[in-house]
Amino acid sequence: MKSPRILADLPFATDLRLFEGELELEGDYDRVRFDGSAFADAMAGGSRFTESGFTGVTFDGGRMRRARLSHVWFGETRLVAFDLAESALTDVWFTGCALAGVQAFALAARRVRFRDCKLDSVNFRDCSLTDVLFEDCVLRDADFGGAKLTRVRFPGCTLSGADFTKVTCTDVDLRGARLGAGWAGDAGIRAGYDSLRGARIDTVQLVTLAPLLARQLGITVEDA
Repeated sequence: MKSPRILADLPFATDLRLFEGELELEGDYDRVRFDGSAFADAMAGGSRFTESGFTGVTFDGGRMRRARLSHVWFGETRLVAFDLAESALTDVWFTGCALAGVQAFALAARRVRFRDCKLDSVNFRDCSLTDVLFEDCVLRDADFGGAKLTRVRFPGCTLSGADFTKVTCTDVDLRGARLGAGWAGDAGIRAGYDSLRGARIDTVQLVTLAPLLARQLGITVEDA
């Protein structure tokens, strides 16, 4: 299915029914629409969401660990200190969303797209991300440590303080991403550079990273 840019692009958009109420543990949500809802400390672990949409929703705290999401839209949604760890996401779209302090470790994501999103201190450790696109996003202190990244792209993104320690990269494309101050600032790069084996970068990025790569390899660069 072609990636939607707005909720109305979803083939099932006209079939969504408005959901009102609270989320429940191991709930089953099929073709429902959440519009402007605010969930504080929601407990929805083990829930299943299928062909559903979230628009203008806020999650403040709460837990959705081990949830299963398939063909789900998130538009202009805020997730703060939210637990989405060990969940499975397939064909999920985030547009104009803000994620801060989200626990997403050991998450399995396939064909997931983040567009125009802000991700601040999101924990992607030990994730399996396949065919995932970060497009025109800001990623600050995102932690990908130990993750398996397969066909993951970052066009138009700004990465600051991202951690790629012990990442396994297969056809990862960093070209077009802006490597912000977190990569080369006072804190240094929070990653093992050998973990980027299998990733592609452009020449501008190579110039930015060259001094740091040399330092990692123990190479001293001095003009005669």
